[in-house]
Amino acid sequence: MYKELDEFITECQYMVDYWYDVGCIIAVEKLAQFNATDWEELQSNIGTKTLEWRVKLAYCLDHSCNAHELETLLLLIHTDDRELFESCIDTLRSFTTPESKAMILNHPSILQRIQDILPQAGVATQKVLEDFFKQLYV
Repeated sequence: MYKELDEFITECQYMVDYWYDVGCIIAVEKLAQFNATDWEELQSNIGTKTLEWRVKLAYCLDHSCNAHELETLLLLIHTDDRELFESCIDTLRSFTTPESKAMILNHPSILQRIQDILPQAGVATQKVLEDFFKQLYV
């Protein structure tokens, strides 16, 4: 199933409107069929994917808020690219279980980066980042 998802995201790289209207729903359906091997393959290959591919994946990783999705987001979030980082934070707001919060809190560099970005972020991004903190500490 990983190869199907990989090919699908790759093929959708030039169809931005399609992705956010329909493509992400199809990708979520593919992710729902992943087994442990698919997750391992995804996580081991994630560093070879284009930035656009990784942003699209981050957008889709909250359909079931499972540990595999969280682990994948925590791999994606360690990036110098601000768009990918902010996409990961936006998605991480859905991970509200105590276990998820504990895993996120085990990455203090994420929290520091948010603090660094907040003062210069636009209004919409500020709201996402602030909501992330709110969800994390509730």
